[in-house]
Amino acid sequence: MDSVVYDTADAYDADARDDRRGTGAASVARPRALATEAVHAGREDLAALGLHAAPIDLSTTYPSYDSRGEAARIDAFAAEGAEPEGPPVYGRLGNPTVARFETALARLEGTESAVAFASGMAALSAVLLVRSAMGLRHVVAVRPLYGCSDHLLTAGLLGSEVTWVDPAGIADALRPDTGLVMVESPANPTLAELDLRAVAHACGSVPLLADNTFATPVLQRPVEQGARLVLHSATKYLGGHGDVMAGVVACDEEFARGLRQVRFATGGVLHPLAGYLLLRGLSTLPVRVRAASSNAAELARRLADDPRVARVHYPRIGGAMIAFEVHGDPHDVIAGVRLITPAVSLGSVDSLIQHPASISHRIVPTEDRHDAGVSDRLLRLSVGLEDVDDLWSDLDGALGFTSGG
Repeated sequence: MDSVVYDTADAYDADARDDRRGTGAASVARPRALATEAVHAGREDLAALGLHAAPIDLSTTYPSYDSRGEAARIDAFAAEGAEPEGPPVYGRLGNPTVARFETALARLEGTESAVAFASGMAALSAVLLVRSAMGLRHVVAVRPLYGCSDHLLTAGLLGSEVTWVDPAGIADALRPDTGLVMVESPANPTLAELDLRAVAHACGSVPLLADNTFATPVLQRPVEQGARLVLHSATKYLGGHGDVMAGVVACDEEFARGLRQVRFATGGVLHPLAGYLLLRGLSTLPVRVRAASSNAAELARRLADDPRVARVHYPRIGGAMIAFEVHGDPHDVIAGVRLITPAVSLGSVDSLIQHPASISHRIVPTEDRHDAGVSDRLLRLSVGLEDVDDLWSDLDGALGFTSGG
């Protein structure tokens, strides 16, 4: 083995990381455990409604016989972005089922609010547009990020300009027109970790956006470390079953108002059925993350001991993601798995593997990709809930097909 970037000393331990943490602005008098919030947040009114499962409101529009009152509510939304009081108005302003998911996610992340979108990229786009509307088009970012996030910033598709820096260079890169600092920790796909508290300090008054897709609020809550905005591709762990596409930003209510206005104007709304599936997914999020993390930690140990594997990346924070580099051809591993699914995405109950240089980060220029640690031999494994010995048997067989086997 050439080298191993691997540390299980602080790997995820469900017993050592009891969830009893404060629940932010939305907390009840006695803070409830994260597992309890995951099951009950956004559903507190169901018993009074005579319901047990959350309803799905599929209406696109709602009747109103008070047109003057409705006009006043729409004016208030246009001016401030505050959620309209009273009955719903139109599906593009908001939806009751989606609102339940937003309430629950904000509770789990410890923020005042959350705003859901049709995808993670729609959510990031809305953040950039909010800041651009204030004349703050410059973004400071740390690689690696998810490939499409990287491309959105680099290409300037929304009129933004990005300066890529190492974490130590954040403070020096800030300008008067800097509207955002963006990081991802653990990062996609290398699982590199950042000291979010130190990064937030370096940002000064500039909002820090932390992509928390890999960690989820089960493993970390970036707001507690100084981030103002927390981004999720909710398609991944929050949904958890590979059957919903969504994005969400957890933040303070002031920023949420701007996000709602952008969502209304651009139409990047989340479908109510997706909101329902996400709310249901949150109820099992802590259990799924713990179980998949246990599997991943064991697989990371076995990969680190395998002579066919050159390097293993597994974060100190733990989690269900592994990145590893092989001595042989990584494409042979992709072609050789039978139980594990070779596919993009992650965070599902079943295990997925992909070659970032070919797919998720193909859009990032090769030199930039390599500089960020995304080598051509790197594979990204999203570990699911299967039996760990069955997963290892599949990996062992696939590794046997490589030229280094």
